[in-house]
Amino acid sequence: MLPDYVLKNRESWTGYSKDFVEPGRASWAGNSIHWGIWRVPESEIHVLDNLDWYKGVDAIEMGCGTAYVSAWLARLGVKPVGIDITPAQLETARGFQKEFGIEFPLLEGNAEEVPYPDESFDLAISEYGASIWCDPYKWIPEASRLVRPGGRLIFLCNSVISMLCSPDEDELPATETLCRDQFGMHRLEWDGATEFHLPHGEMIALLRANGFEIEALIEIQAPADAPETRFAYITKEWSRRWPSEEVWRCRKI
Repeated sequence: MLPDYVLKNRESWTGYSKDFVEPGRASWAGNSIHWGIWRVPESEIHVLDNLDWYKGVDAIEMGCGTAYVSAWLARLGVKPVGIDITPAQLETARGFQKEFGIEFPLLEGNAEEVPYPDESFDLAISEYGASIWCDPYKWIPEASRLVRPGGRLIFLCNSVISMLCSPDEDELPATETLCRDQFGMHRLEWDGATEFHLPHGEMIALLRANGFEIEALIEIQAPADAPETRFAYITKEWSRRWPSEEVWRCRKI
């Protein structure tokens, strides 16, 4: 039996999926890797660090959506697998595989329970997939199970401060004042969907408890020349002053 929030999020993303077809196509078609809603180039923030490390490694993209991250990795020589709970998103991803000629396995399933044996991968990665739509107390232990010693976990999510400054009303932009408590932050309910966000102290403790050494916490600033995003929950002005996104890069001990 799938948890209630997984069922809710699958239903929500079935509706959202049509709005992510063209952005997904643009990301598949791009010649360079960029991250997050501000499309910050890999060359500027070095999420992947040493690109040579990724050649030939096995990777699992947890909550892959349209699987553009897996497509980027495949071009680097990675052997990716994508898993997502929403059939409509996977249908889009399979269409892009045919369109762009990049093939890799795509699985329908919950990223909290991946149907692969222990230590099947060198890399677990998520950009706005499992990183916010799955319970960290489930998906991070699952990533630890899947990743071999010496492998990496990389995930991008909304920043803690952006969540603290986001009103409860869905799609209203982050404010300059705190809107919710940091203590007890975990599961956040929006209109029709459930997200998960932990304060930094709890995230550090969780990662360490599951055998990960933290290599970097990259807090992303919107570039000065970036256009406004299509997302109403954040503005460029806000994201020039405070990080709206953060990336964690960890190594499995």
